[in-house]
Amino acid sequence: MKLKKSFALLLFQLVIVSFLAQETNTKQTSITLLSTKTNYIVGEDIILNFKVKKDTVFQLYCSNSYGSIVLQSKVLSQKASFTVPRFLSKKRGILSWKIINTDETISGNISISSQQHPTSIETYLGPPSIDAGGLDYTMLVVIPTDSLDNPILDNSKVDVKYQFLKSENITPIYTDKLIGYKNFYAPKKSGRMIISSECHGLNSKEFDVNIMPAIATDFKIFTHRNHEYADGNQITTLYTSIIKDKNNNIISDGSYIEFYITDQKGGILKTAATTINGVAHAKIVHPDFEDTWKIKAYFIGIAESNTITIKYKKVIEDYNVAFKQHNRIITVGPLESFMGQLIPDGLSIKLSIYKNKTLIKELFKESNNGFASFYLDPNIYENNEYQVIIETAGIKKEFKSFKLW
Repeated sequence: MKLKKSFALLLFQLVIVSFLAQETNTKQTSITLLSTKTNYIVGEDIILNFKVKKDTVFQLYCSNSYGSIVLQSKVLSQKASFTVPRFLSKKRGILSWKIINTDETISGNISISSQQHPTSIETYLGPPSIDAGGLDYTMLVVIPTDSLDNPILDNSKVDVKYQFLKSENITPIYTDKLIGYKNFYAPKKSGRMIISSECHGLNSKEFDVNIMPAIATDFKIFTHRNHEYADGNQITTLYTSIIKDKNNNIISDGSYIEFYITDQKGGILKTAATTINGVAHAKIVHPDFEDTWKIKAYFIGIAESNTITIKYKKVIEDYNVAFKQHNRIITVGPLESFMGQLIPDGLSIKLSIYKNKTLIKELFKESNNGFASFYLDPNIYENNEYQVIIETAGIKKEFKSFKLW
């Protein structure tokens, strides 16, 4: 009797366990993934099929780096289908999906790969100008993309072609994390480098890089003049040697060179010029009195020249001063130059008038045909005794008792 009870109890337990197992199995298999493909190429149709117990509408949540969407299923004969929209399937990367209106956790990932053959090459190059010498560089970035604008697979070969002076080269690089790149270090010579790239028979456009001369080194300066007389008329030309960088490249045209001139009295004159083929030519008018100049040139903040000294000789040894009409008309001249010729027009003459050792007025005239005349207006300079100093070409003449009447 006891054996029958034990057998009945065991049978009851088996029935209960079987029922629970069947209920659990039914719950777990209410929707089952049928699709097994997890790798796609961009542009392919992605359809996920599921087996369902009942013709119930399910929702599928899809997400990738481009966006997210919730899809409604199409159910027919216990089969639910979801078609992934094209705006998600045309982008490479990982597409995650999950059934969201069920108590069960059903999810997965789909890997979408680029097409292997590119249809375009995005190419970037910069900076467009670099300094010669091997330190500065420019970078080429290449992004081969497929017909849907996705970068192609990593480790894809890209041939980089470049030409400089008489050399032509091809260097292979490989894409990594969507891009391929190459640094071009500047050669020692200046010039223009041409760069392009090729991937699977597809060529990029041509790019140019200007290899500019590096920082200039110190240089020398020279002078040229027709004569060495201080006539205030002729022109002295100041010019540089060919200015180059440390690699012997001629500096760029248009470089600004300043010439600083210090005279005997410590005064500073300045003239400037820009380079053509590495040489700068500047001009300055001769002084109108005997002087010595010290000249130095600067490529400001970069390089400088040696210092040279040039002398200007006195062009006028003496001149006459004549007084007329109660000393109110003062005529200076003739002003004769180094060969006895009349000085060119434009020589400056200064007349200073003092009274009781106090300066009253300074008058200036420029020579014309070797002469200059001053008129002392009686309405301004009343009858009295004055001191007059006349100065031109570095020669000063003083009249201490100068009477106007």
